[in-house]
Amino acid sequence: MKLAISGKGGVGKTTIAAGLIKYFAGQGYQVYAVDADPDTSLGMVLGLPEERLGTLKPIVDMRQIIAERTGGEGAFFALNPEVDSLLEDFTIKNDNILFLKMGAIKPGGSTCYCRENTVLNAMINSLLLKRREMVVLDMGAGIEHLTRGTARGVDTMLIVTEPTLVSIQTARVIQKLASELGIEQIKFIGNKLRHPRDEEFILNHLPSDDVIGLIPFQSAILDQAAGITSAQSFIATGITELASRLIEN
Repeated sequence: MKLAISGKGGVGKTTIAAGLIKYFAGQGYQVYAVDADPDTSLGMVLGLPEERLGTLKPIVDMRQIIAERTGGEGAFFALNPEVDSLLEDFTIKNDNILFLKMGAIKPGGSTCYCRENTVLNAMINSLLLKRREMVVLDMGAGIEHLTRGTARGVDTMLIVTEPTLVSIQTARVIQKLASELGIEQIKFIGNKLRHPRDEEFILNHLPSDDVIGLIPFQSAILDQAAGITSAQSFIATGITELASRLIEN
């Protein structure tokens, strides 16, 4: 199974991605955990040691390797660089989890990211199209990653939304773009639900058949972020049921 998890900023997609990754790994799957979010927080939420995360360079910063794989520094470069060895060399392995950090978006006014995006997309395509392992991509917030086609080829796009009109609107835009990329399975997850009316709000504003999970607000997630709860062992309420539905589908 190859999943991409998206949504508006702050809706909790990284927490859900980490929960699914830990659950699948605990069930014996080998899981590629791909942090494609410029905030690069997935590794911390997974409970990976900070010192190991700090030594893992994002692929977009590896200028020399990118230049070698794309044919040098000139104006023209290969569109299908060989990247399988990068997947072996630049992952952190923690039991059944293999963590890969894609890298951040360049700031405004900097040079083009064409070469880096070529390598990133080739790496993702290698994960999505060649390998049999479970793959979970924690995408950047909003729609920018979809306009670059980064998630093309996944089995399922999971769109996380809060029970607000703004979050619902972003979810619908992501659904449209994901559909245009040819992603056939697109599902919604309602997150941070505090009251029964929040669940009703989600089901009233989105097709109920496409809502695959409803996750309650949990103060334990805040405790985890503050370091009170162990990130390595913590899995949010509702993740097990969500994972079971994904496997059944």
